Amino acid sequence: MKTTPKKSRWRSLIWLAVLLSAVGVGAFFYFNRENPPSYITAPVARGDIETTVLASGTVKSDNLVSVGAQVSGQLKSLKVDLGDTVKAGQLVAEIDSLPQQNTLRTKTAALAAVRAQKQAKEASLAQAELAFKRQTQMPRGDAASREDFETAEANLKVLRAEIAALDAQIEQARIAVDTAQLDLGYTKISSPIDGVVVAVVTQEGQTVNANQSAPTIIKVARLDRMTIKVEISEADVVRVKPGQRVYFTILGEPDGKYPAVLKSIEPAPESIATESTSSSTTTSSSSSTVAIYYMGVLDVPNDDGKLRISMTTQVNIVLAEAKNTLVIPSAALGDKNKEGRYLVRVENGPDKTDELWVKIGLNNNVQAEVLEGLREGQRVVIGKQVGAAAPTSTTTGRRGPPPGMM
Repeated sequence: MKTTPKKSRWRSLIWLAVLLSAVGVGAFFYFNRENPPSYITAPVARGDIETTVLASGTVKSDNLVSVGAQVSGQLKSLKVDLGDTVKAGQLVAEIDSLPQQNTLRTKTAALAAVRAQKQAKEASLAQAELAFKRQTQMPRGDAASREDFETAEANLKVLRAEIAALDAQIEQARIAVDTAQLDLGYTKISSPIDGVVVAVVTQEGQTVNANQSAPTIIKVARLDRMTIKVEISEADVVRVKPGQRVYFTILGEPDGKYPAVLKSIEPAPESIATESTSSSTTTSSSSSTVAIYYMGVLDVPNDDGKLRISMTTQVNIVLAEAKNTLVIPSAALGDKNKEGRYLVRVENGPDKTDELWVKIGLNNNVQAEVLEGLREGQRVVIGKQVGAAAPTSTTTGRRGPPPGMM
């Protein structure tokens, strides 16, 4: 069927009308769209804020004791196993006591021998005293009588001196017996504290030598109360002091906070214990290249037994804190003037901001405490949208002078 020119013209007009309608609708939506703000804002809200010193710490036992042998010999029996709970005075190990028993018998016999010698000398002394007494009653006219008197007197003095020497030997023998009795008692090893066996160093049948060093049999630790040694850097140690509130976390419970109080700060680094006097000059000259840490001490209860020896902790020492105060993100803070106020941009209508000088309190580089200059509910600018134009800043009576002009 052949199309007439009149129909073709009408069809073209219809298509043109449809096209113009589509362009009109698109233009309407384009020019009436809501322009997104060119900046990112955050509200001024109430919350809690604190400034802290972050440090790492290590869990240690409140009281760790190495239970050792004070005499040499073979470990005859071990009465405890790893993890056992022990009481103070409880028998934990026993060393073969036969050598100590023999030594005690020998020392006791030596004491008895010296005492017998003293008794013999005392009998001789009694005879010498009688002889001397007789000589004092006899006339001393001739030389023979005088010589007998001097001999009797000398014998008496000698016997008295010998008895005095025997008294000293008896005392020495008595001390030797007491020492042997102590050594015999040392073969039975007891725990000095209440605690838990955390290490078994020497096994049954091993020989320990107390003459060279104090051999450790087991280690007993108190685990119901732990100590945390905190490494505080030299840059932060001047800001902390005993008595400050502390909380820490452990790797197994990163969301759980354990409260504590900073008990003390050691006056010198732990490395000073291994430094010699001769190397002090070298150490001081190289100290600038070595990180220095001072040990803070925390005492924490451990009734549930979650804390274990050598655990790593992340410790926060609270320097200052504020509750239910106005806070804003630290990213909202701009320049700082001579009076210590910060320039903050505050949203004021669509794509418009005011610049205010705000007094800031605590600032932990995440949040900042607002003391003056802002109200709850206002929104502060913390950044700019990617690719957006800068918002228009409105100069108002609330804006302060530029930095350095106040």
